[in-house]
Amino acid sequence: MDLDSDTETSLTNQHIFELYEFDEDNLEEEFEATNNIDESCEDNLQEEVETNNDTLYIAENVEAEPREKKRLRILSNEERMYIYHELLQKSVDGKLRKGATNEVASSNSVPLRTVQRIWKRAKESETRDVSHRKTKNCGRKRISIDENQIRELPFSQRTNIRSLAFVLKTNPTSVFRLIKSGAIRRNSNAIKPLLKEENKISRLEFCLSMLEGTPHDPMFKSMHNIIHIDEKWFYMTKKSEKYYLLPDEDEPYRTCKSKNFIAKVMFLVAQTRPRFDSEENETFSGKIGVFPFVTHEPAIRSSINRVAGTMVTKAITTVNRDVVRSFLIDKVLPAIREKWPRDEFESTIFIQQDNARTHINHDDPLFREAATKDGFDIRLMCQPANSPDLNILDLGFFSAIQSLQYKEAPKTIDELISAVVKSFENFPSIKSNRIFVSLQLCMIEIMKEKGSNKYKIPHVNKERLERVGQLPIQIKCDPILVQEVKNYLNIE
Repeated sequence: MDLDSDTETSLTNQHIFELYEFDEDNLEEEFEATNNIDESCEDNLQEEVETNNDTLYIAENVEAEPREKKRLRILSNEERMYIYHELLQKSVDGKLRKGATNEVASSNSVPLRTVQRIWKRAKESETRDVSHRKTKNCGRKRISIDENQIRELPFSQRTNIRSLAFVLKTNPTSVFRLIKSGAIRRNSNAIKPLLKEENKISRLEFCLSMLEGTPHDPMFKSMHNIIHIDEKWFYMTKKSEKYYLLPDEDEPYRTCKSKNFIAKVMFLVAQTRPRFDSEENETFSGKIGVFPFVTHEPAIRSSINRVAGTMVTKAITTVNRDVVRSFLIDKVLPAIREKWPRDEFESTIFIQQDNARTHINHDDPLFREAATKDGFDIRLMCQPANSPDLNILDLGFFSAIQSLQYKEAPKTIDELISAVVKSFENFPSIKSNRIFVSLQLCMIEIMKEKGSNKYKIPHVNKERLERVGQLPIQIKCDPILVQEVKNYLNIE
């Protein structure tokens, strides 16, 4: 049916008006929504600004308050079971009361989520097993090295970590971990004198000669009447030295004409066992003396250091038998007469020396004539050949005073002599007494090894024994061991 134009116009206007009203309501809602969005945006911007400010504040104060790095804590099976039992005590009919997990987490200082997982694991397991599952499948897979593979390697290929790692076809870090864990041990090996069969026999006979007492209770002599003498070279400095420097310090600059010919002086050292009274007070240091092999000659010509005619100290580079005899007669014997305890003049004094070619014989007529003066009875005796471990100087005294001497920095021969003498005098007598105890312990090891030097110097914690007053002067020897040595030597 067709409508006239007026009716059609009125309907159109009414429809437009209704649409307009609908759009106006929508516009109001949209306007309010827009206002809300703007307000929320302002709030979000404000929060972002505050957050950024807090972030900047934290960044500025990182150095002042460093954040502590959290370390992952892995609970043991016992700790997990303990937590589960605590949760059981706080549950009723298998249900936890409110706040139970928080209490257990705070009391055991573990995260809340960990406590919840333990409870969940127990509920899911029929056996209530809450053990962790990291026993067999966690951590770095360690590199395993066959011990037999290391045993088959020659020692020449095991001198350092890098060479050992190369032949094992692994990395040095893995070898280092094996050393730290104890699977491989580091050994410092020193070369020892070659002993023939007659050397071993003489060493055993020497050890037996140092025993006294009954056959059922043998013990070593106190060795108070034995003076150990020996010679040693002391060098001006070492080829390679280690220093500890500050970052801004320059490295020391050391020079010499030839590092194969560093200035050195030979010293003759005489040492016996020190004496102490009942209250452990030192009555005799046992230090007879240290004598440098030097001569004093006038300078032939002038230099920037001295004028001609000034007395100059020069080291004796060639020490022969005549030089040794003169030092024993002119220096060692007078020092013994001067320092020996007055209550022991009548006892026989032995000077023990090694078998060097430059040493005089025990029956040297010139020495025997000088050794019997002033009522003294001083005799020479020789230790077994190739046996530096039977002389206290080689056993530990020389290395001790040399370490003290290296703390000095001598520039001339006179300064070197002064440093060695100072080190000799400053060495504690109580430590030299311990070396005599070590000597007796070494004799026991020699007897056990049938004269061989394939043994380690035994340690009995002498310092602790000395502190409690139980360090023995004479070490007892097992009578069964003594009898075994006698049977080995065919001695009745």
